[in-house]
Amino acid sequence: MMNLRHTLKNALLVTVAAFSLVAVSGQVFAATAEDLHQDADKALELLYKTNPSAAAIGKNARAILIFPSVIKAGLIFGGSYGEGVLNKGGKVAGYYNSVSASWGWQAGAQSYSYVVFLMNDKAVKYLDESNGWEIGTGPTVVVMNEGAAKNFSSSTLKDDAYAFIFDQQGLMASLSIEGTKISPIKR
Repeated sequence: MMNLRHTLKNALLVTVAAFSLVAVSGQVFAATAEDLHQDADKALELLYKTNPSAAAIGKNARAILIFPSVIKAGLIFGGSYGEGVLNKGGKVAGYYNSVSASWGWQAGAQSYSYVVFLMNDKAVKYLDESNGWEIGTGPTVVVMNEGAAKNFSSSTLKDDAYAFIFDQQGLMASLSIEGTKISPIKR
C-alpha cells in the first residue's frame, strides 16, 4: 500500500512538472521572428563553443536547421514542440517547427536544443520541396554524440545530414529526434 502511494505521488509530481514546464514555456511558441533568429544564433554559438567538431561540420554544411528550444513532456503519452530557423549562407532562409508524439513507458519533462546540418544539395532540396520532413525518412540523418563527432573530418562526412542534441534540462529518460516532423511555418 505504501509503495503504491509513493508511486502515485511521484506520477502526480511528474505530471504537474510536465504541465508546468509547458505552461511556463509558452513564450517559446509565441516567439517573434527576431526573437527566434536571436535564440537560434545563441544556440548555434553554444553548440560550437561546447562541441568544436560541430563547428567543423557547420563550415561544410549547405544549410543549418536550428531549434533553440524544444519542450518535451510525457506521462505514458508524450510529445515535443519547438520552433527554429533555417540558415543558408549565414542568412535566415525560413522558419520551421519540430513536432513529435510518442507513447510507451515515459514520464517527465525536459527542454533541449538541436541542430541539423544539411550537408548536400539533395538534403536542402528535400527540405525545400517537402511539406514536412519526418526524421528517419528522406535524407539520411546521423545523430551525433560528442564521442562520434570527434572521429569525423571533412573527408569522412558522407551522409546527407548530421544532428546534434544539446543543452538538455529537465527530467526525461531517453531523448531522440527519430520520428520528429519538421514543417515550414510562417513568421
